[in-house]
Amino acid sequence: MDAPVRSATRNTAAPRAWQRMLSGRRLDLLDPSPLDVEISDIAHGLARVARWNGQTIGDHAFSVAQHSLLVEEVARLVTPSLNEQDCLSVLLHDAPEYVIGDMISPFKAVIGESYKSVEARLMTAIRLRFGLTAAPTQTLRQKIKAADRIAAYYEATKLAGFEINEARAFFGKPHPKVALAKLDHLLAPMSTRACETEFLARFSSLCPD
Repeated sequence: MDAPVRSATRNTAAPRAWQRMLSGRRLDLLDPSPLDVEISDIAHGLARVARWNGQTIGDHAFSVAQHSLLVEEVARLVTPSLNEQDCLSVLLHDAPEYVIGDMISPFKAVIGESYKSVEARLMTAIRLRFGLTAAPTQTLRQKIKAADRIAAYYEATKLAGFEINEARAFFGKPHPKVALAKLDHLLAPMSTRACETEFLARFSSLCPD
């Protein structure tokens, strides 16, 4: 005797594409609104996202929030003429990672354009929320990229176990204006609370309103 056929009820509801934040905001990843972006959520999230997939030395993970502080410091050392809005752009250059996490470059290469489109929408919403243009100028984008590579070089050699020659092959030779001694305080992994506090303090100094 054949077993009775059960009628399956299909769930036709669209999958949830928003994330609830501790601020109470619901951020839609498909259509993020600047009104749902809060700096407290960004700082909290980035302070808990580990760079290098957590493969760094120290009692604490080296977080994206701390990396952002480091990159902004490097950018100011290389280009002292940066204004406050430029520095804010640098500080927020990885801000979408408070939602999507810090994916290592090899994994981004595997995922491809789908990752980039989500990241771009989030970045636009974040920048508009804090009074910036939808996207940085090409010149500023290049400065951010250069500072990011310098920071990555020092993170790689001081925290992630890279040999100097290996790091130079991936990230290039650091700019002569960026002495390691000026960055030591930002290369010692902080606790999540300390890093969140420092990130918020730097943000407030650049965007007091």
